[in-house]
Amino acid sequence: MSYLWGIDLGGTKVECVVLDTENHHKEVARERIRAKHSEGYDNLLDKIAILVNDLIEKTQSRPHHIGIGTPGKMDEETGLMMNCHNTCLLGRPFKADLSEKLGIEVRIANDANCFALAEANIGVVQQHVADAKMVFGVIMGTGVGGGLVIDGKVWNGRNRIAAEFGHTQISDEGNCYCGRVGCLELFLSGPSLEKYYREQSGVTKKLSEIIALAHAKEDEYAMATFERLLDYFAKAMGNIINMLDPDAIVIGGGLANIDALFTEGINRIPNHIFMDRLNTPILRPKLGGSAGVYGAAFL
Repeated sequence: MSYLWGIDLGGTKVECVVLDTENHHKEVARERIRAKHSEGYDNLLDKIAILVNDLIEKTQSRPHHIGIGTPGKMDEETGLMMNCHNTCLLGRPFKADLSEKLGIEVRIANDANCFALAEANIGVVQQHVADAKMVFGVIMGTGVGGGLVIDGKVWNGRNRIAAEFGHTQISDEGNCYCGRVGCLELFLSGPSLEKYYREQSGVTKKLSEIIALAHAKEDEYAMATFERLLDYFAKAMGNIINMLDPDAIVIGGGLANIDALFTEGINRIPNHIFMDRLNTPILRPKLGGSAGVYGAAFL
């Protein structure tokens, strides 16, 4: 038996999956456990250990290594976690501590890389571009992230910041939480779009309401917000294509549910690429909420 083990670390839960590499990566087992990060770092380590040990007993196998998808990054020089939404991980040697606790090698990547890895290896890319060598995954939701997969593996780059799509500078306006100006996340995340609408209209609405009003052409501020989304989406995709020319781009996250991105948004991309037509498939994801934990297994 040859299994891959992956863990997806969420804000309120930890999920683990075991995949059979000899049977088309079929799920052998999957479990999740509630684990609030507000309960502390040591509690999180304990919960992960409980989950892994339960699955070791259930599958009667023990992994040589486990992949973990986290909403943040590890500083390779210090081994400490950084840029984590799960604040109990910040500044902690999570990889080293968990490896020691489990007695198993741990491999870590951020959630966007895991998303890209899963969709490239067993997801939508295999359906549409089976011979793809380079796949760029984009997550647009509460934040904006990216992941780059080459030949079925995550490409991290020399500084391990490859595909930090949300923090590429696309404007000279707006202060990002990262300390820089004009980051793409300020223009393509759900909260940034809601903020833009609020600043223009003086009214607070959820993004789903704003999009509905824009479609109905009932609100000029909603229409302007929607137009801004389509415009920056096309520019952002154009930048990826001009720089990397990937075989496919997969769009995930909450904003991937906006149908117009895959029609009108895609139609605008040729205005921003160094050719007169778009040949790059821009795809919706296939794996849904499982992409993170599957991608972690492929680490």
